[in-house]
Amino acid sequence: MTTTSPAATRPGGLRVGVQRFGTFLSGMIMPNIAAFIAWGFITMLFIPAGFFGADSPFGWHWAGVAEIIGGGGDSAVIGWQGAMTAVAEGADGNILAYVGLVGPMVTYLLPLLIANTAGRMVYGERGGVVATLATVGVIVGTNIPMFLGAMIMGPIAAWITKQMDRLWDGKIRPGFEMLVNNFSAGILGMILAIVGFFAFGPVMLGISAALGAAVDWLVSLNLLPLVSIIVEPAKVLFLNNAINHGVFTPLGIEQAAETGKSILFLIEANPGPGLGLLLAFTFFGVGAAKASAPGAAIIQFFGGIHEIYFPYALSKPTTILALIAGGAAGVTTNMVLGGGLAFPAAPGSIIAVTAAAVGPGVANLLVVYLSVIIAATVTFLITGVILRASRKRDLAAEGDAFGAAIAQTEANKGKSSAAMDALRTSTGASASETAAAPTTTTIAAAPIETIVFACDAGMGSSAMGASVLRNKLKKAGIEDITVTNQAIANLDGSADVVITQQQLTERATAKSPNSVHVSVDNFMNSPKYEEVVEMVRAQRKDTE
Repeated sequence: MTTTSPAATRPGGLRVGVQRFGTFLSGMIMPNIAAFIAWGFITMLFIPAGFFGADSPFGWHWAGVAEIIGGGGDSAVIGWQGAMTAVAEGADGNILAYVGLVGPMVTYLLPLLIANTAGRMVYGERGGVVATLATVGVIVGTNIPMFLGAMIMGPIAAWITKQMDRLWDGKIRPGFEMLVNNFSAGILGMILAIVGFFAFGPVMLGISAALGAAVDWLVSLNLLPLVSIIVEPAKVLFLNNAINHGVFTPLGIEQAAETGKSILFLIEANPGPGLGLLLAFTFFGVGAAKASAPGAAIIQFFGGIHEIYFPYALSKPTTILALIAGGAAGVTTNMVLGGGLAFPAAPGSIIAVTAAAVGPGVANLLVVYLSVIIAATVTFLITGVILRASRKRDLAAEGDAFGAAIAQTEANKGKSSAAMDALRTSTGASASETAAAPTTTTIAAAPIETIVFACDAGMGSSAMGASVLRNKLKKAGIEDITVTNQAIANLDGSADVVITQQQLTERATAKSPNSVHVSVDNFMNSPKYEEVVEMVRAQRKDTE
C-alpha cells in the first residue's frame, strides 16, 4: 500500500531559481557542519587567542599543549618551517604535531569535504572523487582557505566528469570498463587540478579578496547593520541560503581562522529577531496566530527552526520592518562590542549560538547574548506597535488570514515542512487539507525491510518523521525494519518505501522509481503512518 498524492506545481521565476541555488549551496555545507563544529572547537580552544592559548589567562603555554594542537602563532614559521627545522635537527616526533590541527583542517579538510559533497550531489561517488582532485589544485594555488573555490570547482568538475562519461557510454568493450573508468577519471582529475592551480585558484583568490574587501568596507564605515535590509526579508522568502552559505560562511571561516571568531556567523543565525516577533504576537496578536505563537517561540529559539516564524511575518508584512530593525540592532551590538562566533551556528538555536560563542571567552558570550536580547527587544517593541495599531481591523478580518500566511510560506519555500504542519495543526487546518488531498492506494509486493524519509536536505523535518514512524513500528512490535532519513538527491533506489511530503514525491519517484512511495502532508503526525504499519503487519502475517 502506498498513498501517492499529485505533486504540486512549483512556481517559476527568479525567486524560485534563487531558492534552488540556495538549496544547492546549503546542500554542500550542511552535511559537513559536524566537521565545521569540530574545527571550531579546536580553534577556539587552542589558537593563541583561544581559551587555552598563549594569549589567554587560562593558557597552558608552559606545557606546549596549544602549540602542539593549534599550531602555535605564525603557522608559516612555527608550522612548516619549524617542523622542517626540527626534523633537520634530528628531532623525534610527527610533523603534524608542529603544524597543528587548525591550519590543515581549515586549509585542506573542510574545503575538500565541501568539494566531495558537491561532486556527489552532481554525479555520485565518481563526481565526488574528481571534484576533490580538482579542488586540491585550487587550494594549493592560493594562500587562503578556499571554501568559495570548493563550492564552485567541485560542481564544475563533477559535471565535466558526467559529460566525459557520456562520450563513451555503451562503447567500451566488455572487460575494459574498470580500466577506462579509472584512467579517465584520474587523467581528468589531474588536468582539472593543474587548471585549478594555475588559472582557477588565482581567479577565486581575487573574488575572495573582493568579497572580503566589501565586508571590510562596510565594517569600516559602520554600515554592516544595513545588510539586515537584505537578509531579513530574504529569510522570510527562503532566499537566505544563497547569501549565508555562499558569502557569510566562507568569509566567516577565514576571519575565525585568523581571530578565533567572526561576526558574519551571527548576521543570519541570530535567533533574536524571530523571538521578538513571536513574543509580540503572543501578547498583541489575535486568533490562531496569538494562540500558536508561544509554542512557535520555543521551537524557534531552542530548536533553531527559524522558518516557523515566517507565516507570522507574512500575515502582517509590515512586521518585516521590525525584523530588519531587530537584525540591524543585533549586528550593531556585535560590531561595536566585538562579538562573534567561532564557527557557524547551525541550526540557529540559542544552544548552538552559545556553543559557538563561549570559546572566545566569557566576555564574548555576554556580548553575543546581549545582541540576541537587543535584537529580540527591538523587534518585539516595533512589532507590538504595529499589531496594536491594527488590532481592531485584525479582529474583524482574522478568519483564514493566518492559514493563508502558512500556505504562502510553503509556496515561498516550494515545499511543506514539519514546522508548518505543526502550525497548521494548531489552526485546525491539517485534517481538512488531508481529507481534500486526492490519493491512490497501491499494495507493496516486495517484502519491506528499509523505509526512507526523504526531503531536500535530508535533515530536520525528515529526521523527525523517521523518528515518529520508528516509534510507531516499535509499539507495534516490529523492530527489524530500518527507518532512516536522507536527501532526495541521495536516493539510490534501494529503499523499499520512500516517504516524502506531497510537493517532493515526484522528484523522489524519479530518483527511486522502483520503491513504494508514500506522500504525506504532515511529517509529524500523518495518518498514513498507521497505514504503513498495517501494511508491514499484513505482510508479516502473509509470510508466517
